[in-house]
Amino acid sequence: MKISDLPDTIPVFPLPGALLLPRGKLPLHIFEPRYLAMIEDAMKTPSRLIGMIQPYDAPGKAGKLHSIGCAGRLTAFNETDDGRYMITLSGMSRFRVTEEVEGFAPYRRCRVSWAGFDRDLGPVERDPEFARDVFMNALCRYFDDQGLKTDWDQLGDAEDELLINSLSMLCPFAPEDKQALLEAPSLSTRRETLMTLIEYALRGGDDEVMQ
Repeated sequence: MKISDLPDTIPVFPLPGALLLPRGKLPLHIFEPRYLAMIEDAMKTPSRLIGMIQPYDAPGKAGKLHSIGCAGRLTAFNETDDGRYMITLSGMSRFRVTEEVEGFAPYRRCRVSWAGFDRDLGPVERDPEFARDVFMNALCRYFDDQGLKTDWDQLGDAEDELLINSLSMLCPFAPEDKQALLEAPSLSTRRETLMTLIEYALRGGDDEVMQ
């Protein structure tokens, strides 16, 4: 898929703390009627795109959305006996919201720009300055500290992009920190942001909060 193939308007799913990145996979459990309708409508479109986006969580910003999100293509769909949907979104490209579109749909829709995110639709990214041993040591301490478990052999064998993006999506960071990971302009800067968040957590959050 090329940028020229992407639609100008997409449905958006504002979900705090849920991060989707290009070439990542995000499983979702859909049960609210408005989002069930969103999935059904998206399935009827050629692109089957849904934009994941973080809502602001701050006084005076209730209902407002961050300007940058990531669109995913609906690539897996299962319906449960009681009418819920289990879906998977495959990350395609980040986008910038230009305006919210008013209409009769029960869910939110936005007009978006894909400009500046050409890399998202390109080949898998590399991180040539990635000091994997140092990173994995900090990650092991972080997982112990957080009581998290993983398959370390599989994690150690993962390619740079898969490792960094999967951890960015799965680690229990605050929504604003997830947004910082999303907006990182390259894989290297995302890895640097991820390492900063891990070190901050290991210090017990006694340093100044990331801006």
